[in-house]
Amino acid sequence: MWMTEAFKQKGLESPQLFAQLLMSHVIGCERLKLYTDADRPANEIERATLRDLVQRAVNHEPVQYLTGEAMFYGMQISVNPSVLIPRPSSETIVETVLHHCKHQPGFGGKTGENVLIADVCTGSGCIALALAKHLSGARVVATDISAEALDVARANAERLGLSDRIEFIEGDLLEALGKHPAAGHAKALDFLVSNPPYIPDDEWSAVEPNVKDHEPTLALRGGMDGLALVRPLLTDAPKLVNEGGLVLVEVATSRAQESKKIAAQTPRVKGVDILTDFEGLDRVIRQTLGA
Repeated sequence: MWMTEAFKQKGLESPQLFAQLLMSHVIGCERLKLYTDADRPANEIERATLRDLVQRAVNHEPVQYLTGEAMFYGMQISVNPSVLIPRPSSETIVETVLHHCKHQPGFGGKTGENVLIADVCTGSGCIALALAKHLSGARVVATDISAEALDVARANAERLGLSDRIEFIEGDLLEALGKHPAAGHAKALDFLVSNPPYIPDDEWSAVEPNVKDHEPTLALRGGMDGLALVRPLLTDAPKLVNEGGLVLVEVATSRAQESKKIAAQTPRVKGVDILTDFEGLDRVIRQTLGA
């Protein structure tokens, strides 16, 4: 396939998959149909669209933005350049909350009955959506400082039939929760989760072009030490979470140990550990709350 060769020449990762995703998007079919209908010729409009997308792709524009879709925890999430592309590393947060609800008394069991969850820096809404989908009895509050990101998140909730389960609030970090009748009060939450911007300044130059040049900087850069948003979350979020609940914050692997130290110094925190992602990298700080 000519697209695959073009992507190989530019050194793009997974060139064959990239080509299949673009082709299936333009034709409007599942990837499997590309094989079963291999003899179907592309029409003139489809060929022109493909040429345009390939040109954008070789300039490192992410395939998820080209197709408007990304997969997260088995769900198809709509994305555009206003939001960070969901990544499998963030699924660690979802899995940890689901496990806690199922195995810890008082957290609603498998359905998360009456559990209240806040997702701060929600972006596309992927984490909030996954939790709402798998915890049918839970209530979810999702916040972001970006109105454009919240538009994407709301649209995703509507498309997935989860609009009545998630409340979206615009605002900066924990300040946004103060606009909610319950979530902003002391010990009101069962879980507070966040994938904030966390790339340190000294690592920015090494970020891949498809990320650095196309994804929103607001959702990526975490200040000089990568902790500009992580630090206040680990310090202040525990005040809002009840006994036995969790604060889960995604962090840069290089800052995991420093983040753990900050997390351990916070009042009411009875346990802190670092969770690894699907690649085995230190990725999420877990604070378990005491009385």
